[in-house]
Amino acid sequence: MISQNAASRFRGKIRRFKKISLTALLGGLVTISVLMTLTIMFISSYTSQKQSLINTTLSLNYSNAVQMSNTLDALFKSMQNNLAHDARYFADLDYSDSRKLNSALDLIKNSSNYFNSMTLVDSDGLVLSISPYSADSVGYHVSSEAAKTALRLQEPYISEAYKTPRKKRRIVFVSEPVFDAHGKFKGMIGGNIYLQDQNILNLLFGSQMKTSQGSHFFIVDSKGTLIYHPDTARIGENISRNTVVSKLLNNEKGKAQYRNLAGVDSLAGYYKVPTTDWGVVVVSPTQTVYDQLNHQIGLLILYTSVPFLLLTLIVIRVARQLARPFVSLTDLVQQVDQGRVDLPIMKPHWNREADLLNRTVLSALANFRKQREQLTYDARTDVLTGMTNRRTFEEVIQNWLDEGIRFSIVVLDIDRFKSINDTYGHHAGDEVLKHIANLIRLSVRPEDVSSRFGGEEFVVLLRDADTKEAYQIAENIRVSVAGSVMPVDRQVTISAGIAEHPLHSSSASELFHLADTALYRAKEEGRNRTVTIKALRK
Repeated sequence: MISQNAASRFRGKIRRFKKISLTALLGGLVTISVLMTLTIMFISSYTSQKQSLINTTLSLNYSNAVQMSNTLDALFKSMQNNLAHDARYFADLDYSDSRKLNSALDLIKNSSNYFNSMTLVDSDGLVLSISPYSADSVGYHVSSEAAKTALRLQEPYISEAYKTPRKKRRIVFVSEPVFDAHGKFKGMIGGNIYLQDQNILNLLFGSQMKTSQGSHFFIVDSKGTLIYHPDTARIGENISRNTVVSKLLNNEKGKAQYRNLAGVDSLAGYYKVPTTDWGVVVVSPTQTVYDQLNHQIGLLILYTSVPFLLLTLIVIRVARQLARPFVSLTDLVQQVDQGRVDLPIMKPHWNREADLLNRTVLSALANFRKQREQLTYDARTDVLTGMTNRRTFEEVIQNWLDEGIRFSIVVLDIDRFKSINDTYGHHAGDEVLKHIANLIRLSVRPEDVSSRFGGEEFVVLLRDADTKEAYQIAENIRVSVAGSVMPVDRQVTISAGIAEHPLHSSSASELFHLADTALYRAKEEGRNRTVTIKALRK
């Protein structure tokens, strides 16, 4: 009797177990499969994109460090050339005529913005003149070791960063010896850069990397002392213990992921300045990469959650008749996870529910592909102007170099753009940028590539164009900008610099540097003009 009751209860349990519907079972299995597939997809996407973003950031920071190093190298060469010219002028002057010396030194100092102050010293180290004039210095002998060293060497000299004995200013001293017509040493002319005041380094680099979230750069001398840093209070600090700075002091160059002295994980590119033996380091916190990656993954989750939720609901309703379509659909999702996003042409299914499910999945995956393509487009496009961005420019120029295509590069910069922002506000400045970007697009050919390089600077790659053709196109752009009615109540002009591949160089960074040098000369010559590197070298 007990045995029969136990058997009856067991059969009752079996009957209750058989009441579980195949729809619920298959629906649950498919839902789990979809969720696992999505999880695998997001994990693999996160891992691959993380490394890609880190490598891209490192490469961009290294490229920026090289460009800034070349710019700084050209700057100090220009300083030394100017001082050499000034030294020849003072070689013929009478050192006893203080008024004439003061007037000449003031004129030289005010004619350029290289130095915060300039000094003329005789062969005994006596200060003959200083600009701006300071009665506390004229008539006294130089007291800094840098000035004494320059007098002793009697040759062009660039000092390390040091603190002046009397006023405790942190400066860099650049000097040139003065010899008379008979080769006799008469003294030296020197310029001082006040590192913690407004100076040529602030003017040249102050607007760099403002668009790069969290990124910054700094310059150190050959002892690891900070010469330039966004936080001016840190100028003069010795950071030779910094991992990247230590590599610079060992004459290394490159890119590295490291932890800085404050314990922040960072991505850096670093390069030495040949003229001064200084080092330029461009740094981005690693956290910015993770923030960008998390944002992209969040968008992917947002774009895929609704379609796949709809898919799950449909599967639960029609699972009984769709066991076989589930297998093919799961395979398709796995292919998407592996990066093969070419959607197949599905034949109509004999079952209406199965056919609807196929269409829904294809629609969801097509939307996923569309959103991913949009993310790719956003990563390669400047948000403000709609032009291609710096990343796309660097890819195109490298591809053209690899293919051996002849082309010219035009670097354009809006003249006195800061004054537009200061006068009319940044919104008006943005409207000017968009207006000029549109004029540039209208002036170039379909096969050319125009990019916003950063800030108020644009770059145009002219395919199969020599310097003469590039000059004509650049002039057309310059004239159209100068004659255009701007969104602000003033005329806006641009300056342009040109270099040609392979005539001038076969290196992307060197070509850009040459074009940028030509642009710098255009600025020096009065702005609103185009200068080619060929014309610059004559």
